[in-house]
Amino acid sequence: MIITSLDNNKVKDLIKLNMKKYRDLTSNFLVEGEHLVQEAYKSGCLEEIIIEDGYDIDIDCKRIVVTHEILSKISNLDNPPYVIGLCKKKSDNYNLGKRILLLDEIQDPGNLGTIIRSAVAFNIDTIILSENCVDLYNPKVIRATQGMIFHINIFIMNGVDAIKLIKDNNISIYGTDVNNGIDARSLSDEDKQCFALVMGNEGNGVRESIKNLCDKNLYINMNNNVESLNVAIATSILLYELGR
Repeated sequence: MIITSLDNNKVKDLIKLNMKKYRDLTSNFLVEGEHLVQEAYKSGCLEEIIIEDGYDIDIDCKRIVVTHEILSKISNLDNPPYVIGLCKKKSDNYNLGKRILLLDEIQDPGNLGTIIRSAVAFNIDTIILSENCVDLYNPKVIRATQGMIFHINIFIMNGVDAIKLIKDNNISIYGTDVNNGIDARSLSDEDKQCFALVMGNEGNGVRESIKNLCDKNLYINMNNNVESLNVAIATSILLYELGR
């Protein structure tokens, strides 16, 4: 059976998932394109696929076949893919591991997605998002992760509470401070074994209430003509240094 009507209730529910309040209400979200659908399937998060009539994909999953017009309405993209996945949000897992990244009020979805991708690349165990970060399941975030959202533990927590949780686990906390930090390259091998790195908002950096609770502050040594780096780039550089 092919769904051809925009008045179909299932189609209406899928379209609503492009809004955060419905993602929060249902604990579902969408991924677009074969690569992201495959990554969701491998992680166990994929519940069903919405696929254009005449297209096929080698996935053993419940299917909803629709017309191109329907798929275009569900999609968040100007040029919709042939397949969209309906996924369930991952359950919170508060087992931190030894390498943690705490993100304090990151606002840009592209930045968050890139940071998640870098965190997987540099072997971070857990990402904690403060309560005022951009929505983890924003379509732009998901696309920027290139599927890595399915390969790392991520949960949301009040920033100060997250610091307390980290300290309760006897993990050193590194903030970032251009003026009062130490060169990230000066950290010892022991410093890099078990840590939480805190990265802050694009415009304001790490909040003082969070920064004051950090054990050390780091900075990236760079050309003095450059005042600052994009937070996703800065995070990637620091994660690389911490992984050396």
